[in-house]
Amino acid sequence: MMERPLDLQAVQAFVHIAELGSFTRAADALQTTQAAVSLKLKRLEARLGCRLVERTPRHVQLSARGAVFLELARTLLQAHSQALSLGTATRQRLSIGISDHVAGPELPALIARMNAQDPQLLIDIRIGSSGDLLQHYDRRELDAVIVRLHAGRSDGELIADEPFGWWAAPGWQPRAGEPLPLATLAEPCGVRMLATQTLDAAGVRWMEVFCGGGVAAVAAAVMAGLGVAALAPRMLPPGAVDVGARLGLPELPHLPVLLHTRVSGGPKRDALAALSAAYRSAVRGAAAEPSHHGAPAADAAAQAVAVAHQAR
Repeated sequence: MMERPLDLQAVQAFVHIAELGSFTRAADALQTTQAAVSLKLKRLEARLGCRLVERTPRHVQLSARGAVFLELARTLLQAHSQALSLGTATRQRLSIGISDHVAGPELPALIARMNAQDPQLLIDIRIGSSGDLLQHYDRRELDAVIVRLHAGRSDGELIADEPFGWWAAPGWQPRAGEPLPLATLAEPCGVRMLATQTLDAAGVRWMEVFCGGGVAAVAAAVMAGLGVAALAPRMLPPGAVDVGARLGLPELPHLPVLLHTRVSGGPKRDALAALSAAYRSAVRGAAAEPSHHGAPAADAAAQAVAVAHQAR
């Protein structure tokens, strides 16, 4: 008698739990509820006759058999994806715009996760300012954009609220009696506007000393000792220090990260869901470990790239 095959949706749920380390994040990626993910895992464990995941109040950890099954599960899902692609004459293209203030050092990890989700999907990613990317999206030149909250827009799906702070090089000191020197992105930039408006509202004098074409350039100016920049913790260059409290600067509000998309279903939507879940995880991880400037994202990138290679 032929054995009953495994439920691929349950296998996919297990892989998401293992890779994201959370039932909640797995549910986000699969666009379902945590209860549904838990039920799929229980059915899979019952079918295999062994426990795959050890559950604790704060952590999700694979059992010994779960670690072995993870590689088999990835292989199974990849084979299924390849089989489905046989009937497709051309590869589907997913064009995504990502704000430079959102992309971050974990971008390799996110691309690896999307590729693992569907190796047959042609991924087209463009980095730019939120305003420019939204214009391309509105002209239907992009399938989706992941950007900061933009003035005049009320649409978009919330991915995460990201904290910001005032950062400078170690040992940096402002000159007495002079306005606060700022390193910023070129206009239009929502983060630049937020930083300058917050300073103006608090009565803090400032002057722009560096205008960069990307976050990497702004980070370089900060570490060169030119001044202070408003940055999210996961975007920091190694060694940057929070100088907000020391200088008596006003606290910066959190900024939402939003997904705008017209994609409603199929492999493209699955890939976007995986991307959103990975960004949500990266933001939470950076906020939880602010002392490791840039390290969590870099570690996540290396781990996800390794995962993608193992899954091939």
